Amino acid sequence: MLIGEASKQTGLSTKTIRFYCDRDLIAPRRDPFTGYRSFTENDLAKLRFLKKARQLDFSIKDCSELLILYDQPDRASLDVKTIASKKLEELDAKANELNSLRNQLKLLVERCSGDHLPDCPILDALAGERN
Repeated sequence: MLIGEASKQTGLSTKTIRFYCDRDLIAPRRDPFTGYRSFTENDLAKLRFLKKARQLDFSIKDCSELLILYDQPDRASLDVKTIASKKLEELDAKANELNSLRNQLKLLVERCSGDHLPDCPILDALAGERN
C-alpha cells in the first residue's frame, strides 16, 4: 500500500511517516521506477508502535532502540525495561517540575485581588519584583 493509505490506517501524517523513513526507523520497499514507498502490514505495525512510543514521550533514539529490540525474538526484557525505566524517571522529574510551577502560579493567583486597581502580584513576580 502507498503512504496515503498507510497514513489513514495508522493515524500518522504522511509527513511523519516520511520522517520515520528518513530516520531509518522503518524501511518500506521502494518502487524502482516511481520511487513510491510501498508499506506492508509489518511496516504498519511498526508505525503504530512508533505512534504509541512517541505518545509516551520516547525520543527518536529510544524508539530506534525499542524497534531493534521489538524485532529481536531473543531479546532480553531487561533491555526494554531499562529504556522504559529511564523514560519513567524523566517523566517523574517533569511532573515534579510542573507541579512546582503550578503551585507557584496558584499562590500568585491567590494573592492577586483581581479588582480594578493596578497593583498585581502576578505581574510583579513576572517582572522579578518581590512582594
